Amino acid sequence: MGNGKDAATSDSEFTFVSPVVKYLLFVFNFIFWVISFVMVGIGVYARLIKQAETALACLTVDPAVMLMVVGIFMFIVTFCGCVGSLRENICLLQTFCISLTVIFILQLTAGIMGFIFSDKARGKVTEVINKSITHYRDDVDLQNLIDYGQKEFRCCGGEAFTDWSQNIYFNCSEKNPSRERCSVPFSCCIITKVKELFNSMCGEGMQKLDYITAGQYVYTDGCIDKLVNWIHSNLFIIGGIALGLAIPQLVGILLSQILINQIKDQIELQNYNARHRSDPWS
Repeated sequence: MGNGKDAATSDSEFTFVSPVVKYLLFVFNFIFWVISFVMVGIGVYARLIKQAETALACLTVDPAVMLMVVGIFMFIVTFCGCVGSLRENICLLQTFCISLTVIFILQLTAGIMGFIFSDKARGKVTEVINKSITHYRDDVDLQNLIDYGQKEFRCCGGEAFTDWSQNIYFNCSEKNPSRERCSVPFSCCIITKVKELFNSMCGEGMQKLDYITAGQYVYTDGCIDKLVNWIHSNLFIIGGIALGLAIPQLVGILLSQILINQIKDQIELQNYNARHRSDPWS
């Protein structure tokens, strides 16, 4: 009698669900759940406080809105992962696993499409940069972003330094009353000495000069070619970043699928035990 009772107790205490997998998946999701909170918070702050609608018109998607959408979606997916792992809920875990799989496939597809249609991608980048040039003075953050890019890549404009004529302040037409007519931003200037007193008007009248003469004072090459060359020379770094983004997704898919299979095995064991307790002769 005692041995039979002990065997029944051991059967009821046995579980296929591994606590390591269960709580590892929970911690994994909880970290990204917190990150999603931060993303939504930053997006809401940028949207409410900044409110730079005109400047953001140069971009296809408002970065603040995109950050909020991605954050909310990430919050929902990781919530399914957190609750599903703790409650051992197959439905929530399957939702989490399928969502991660779809995201991974979409990212992979976008990378392949970007590689195949690189010319169209270049055209889209050119369009965005030209619109950014047009709205250069409309927003301080956009202005700082363009200045940073031009200084880092040592370039000026989209395809050439004369692209700055698209901006109403730097436009080279005779009817333009701006003091910056035919100029380029200071970030286009070639700085030879670090300690030299910086002249913020160093780009004045540069569009009036020919390509070779202007090249003595400002960067004349466009930023698009510089950006493409940078991408080509840093493919391993970009690939490493892409792999770094893909690994957490693959880990989440693997852990959730393992836990789902363990829960299914546990349910089958419970059903088996229930049938044999009600009918020991079956």
